Amino acid sequence: MPSNAPSKGASHPGTARASDEGAAHRRGLTGRASLPVMGAASKLNAHASGPVDGQPMVFAHGFGCDQHMWRFVAPRFADRYRVVLFDHVGAGGSDLSAYDPGRYAGLDGYAEDVLELCHELDLSEVIFVGHSVSAMIGVLAAEREPDLFAELVLVGPSPCYIDQGDYTGGFSAEDISELLDSLESNYLGWSSAMAPVIMGRPDHPEFGEELTESFCRMDPEIARRFARATFLSDNRADLPRVRTPALVLQAAQDVIAPVAVGQYVASTLPNATLTLLDAVGHCPNLSAPEETTAAIERYLADSRCR
Repeated sequence: MPSNAPSKGASHPGTARASDEGAAHRRGLTGRASLPVMGAASKLNAHASGPVDGQPMVFAHGFGCDQHMWRFVAPRFADRYRVVLFDHVGAGGSDLSAYDPGRYAGLDGYAEDVLELCHELDLSEVIFVGHSVSAMIGVLAAEREPDLFAELVLVGPSPCYIDQGDYTGGFSAEDISELLDSLESNYLGWSSAMAPVIMGRPDHPEFGEELTESFCRMDPEIARRFARATFLSDNRADLPRVRTPALVLQAAQDVIAPVAVGQYVASTLPNATLTLLDAVGHCPNLSAPEETTAAIERYLADSRCR
């Protein structure tokens, strides 16, 4: 792993912003932005780095993870972009008291959180980078407020995990039912068994161990509900309605979102580019960060020429 990656306990740049006037003063001194401690930013444990006038890049993590999973990718953009990291409610350092079973029964509530965070931080022309389920959360947010987003970067996206007719999602309905039953009955056991499979890197067992620990840090009841919202979702009808340009990053071998799924997402979105990564597993942001970062950088460089 890169030696310059921030550790889990590393502090984030910036402190609470008291006023726009104070923020302007700090910009003149440091060129950095800090976040207000209020509302969505506080609820989602959001942190920002990079130049205050840089184009915002918002990174969203997948199921069972938190913002720490971006530590090998996000810092690579902080010299040019205003990088915003956050934890979905129930994960990482988010405010657990803000969890509402009704709001988060589906992915729409998580998409609403993204929109509220962007508005609270006064972001525009957002580059949204979403991993796994957060890819579809980003799709929903961009569908709802297209003018807020400049680009979508979808890492391992899946609009529907269940095979239906001609659509290949990678799982049968019975597979998903068994997965959810196992998660319901023994969340910790499910986590330790599934994490190495999801990572797909037996040559690097530390990746599976880290994902297991991440799963186990999440409140089990919230994790069970988030799993149902994730694996029972069907957002195929939303894809054609998204006009934001998108990059689909697809690992060559992924047991959660197979290549056929990435191809479907890229072909169904009106303005999408598919990049096949020479990576194994569902978390290339952790297991193949250099390749993931390079693909995003190439896409954004090309987008500036469009």
